[in-house]
Amino acid sequence: MNEPLSARERIWQVVAAIPPGKVASYGQVARLAGLGRGARQVGHTLRDLPKGSNLPWHRVLNSQGKISLPPDSSSAKTQRHRLEAEGVEFTLSGKVKLDQFGWDA
Repeated sequence: MNEPLSARERIWQVVAAIPPGKVASYGQVARLAGLGRGARQVGHTLRDLPKGSNLPWHRVLNSQGKISLPPDSSSAKTQRHRLEAEGVEFTLSGKVKLDQFGWDA
C-alpha cells in the first residue's frame, strides 16, 4: 500500500512539472500541491533542497513576478541566469511578465 506523499514531496512534484521557459509563483505552487495559502512553506522547502538536486527551483518567483532572493546574492544571479537561458525575459524593474511567462498549470 502506498503512503500519501508528504507536503515536501507534493511541492517537489509541482515544481518539477513547471516547463522550461515558464514560471510559477510560490502561492501557485502551494495551491497546486494542496497547501492552500502555504507560499512560505514552498519557499522554505525550496531553500532546503538536498544538495545536488536538479529540481528547477529557479522557475518559482514571488506573486509580483520578481526573484525573492537578495538581488546581489549568487543564488539570485543564478536564478536570473537560468531563467534567461530558458528564454524568460525580465523588465527593466526586474519583473517577469506573468501574463507572458506564467505557467498555466
